[in-house]
Amino acid sequence: MNITYGSYLKVPELLSLQQPLSRAPGSDQPEHDEMLFIVIHQVYELWFRQQLHEGDRLVGCLLSGDAVHAAPTLKRMLTILKTMVQQIDVLETMTPVDFLSFRSFLANSSGFQSAQFREFEFLLGNKNPRMLAHYPEGSAERAALERRYAAPTVYDAFARFVAARGHAVPAELLARDVTQPMQEWPAFQETLLALYRECPSERGVCELLVDLDEGIQEWRYRHVKMVERTIGFKQGTGGSPGAAYLRTTLFNPLFPDLWAIRTRL
Repeated sequence: MNITYGSYLKVPELLSLQQPLSRAPGSDQPEHDEMLFIVIHQVYELWFRQQLHEGDRLVGCLLSGDAVHAAPTLKRMLTILKTMVQQIDVLETMTPVDFLSFRSFLANSSGFQSAQFREFEFLLGNKNPRMLAHYPEGSAERAALERRYAAPTVYDAFARFVAARGHAVPAELLARDVTQPMQEWPAFQETLLALYRECPSERGVCELLVDLDEGIQEWRYRHVKMVERTIGFKQGTGGSPGAAYLRTTLFNPLFPDLWAIRTRL
């Protein structure tokens, strides 16, 4: 079998997936900027797929106590996240007028409906059961989210990683209901303070988790500002709440214990 660059990467199939729906006034051609909009969001979906791939590896490494592979996996996720944030710069080259030229053709579609992004949120610990209702019962997207909803989060895996390395972790944290929002665990914070002072390997993993948490918050902020500069506070496409909802997601840490200990270090 002759494998070429194009056949291995399915380039013809990939390039067939950009199908603009708009039509410029007085023309049979689509609005120019719709292609950019499609490409950017398809690339985001590919990055979400890779983040889930890496995130599953990270959880596996943490559960098995493998700091050697957990750290570089986290570093890769952080590098991908920086790329995701930088892509907003490209999207912001599109003016509000450019977007409005084809916005009506998006109909009920919305980035709010991205199942992979919801999976990524669930993996990181931001689990909202109401999000399941946006996907039909029996659909592949609903099944994937239900699996993520019932699975340990990155922080649950981290707590078990710390315990496996011989450090004190509250039994209630190790046995917690992983579908519930993450809370602060004061007793665990005492262990984290000791790790920062005495255990460089564990401290390194902690700092990479803080980097990831900060990176997600940066992504959310840039996303909010991009939406605001493009459509202001109008309702989002597909009836989504738009910037008003997105603002409520800002500055909510995924790993509150790792932030809470900062004032005591």
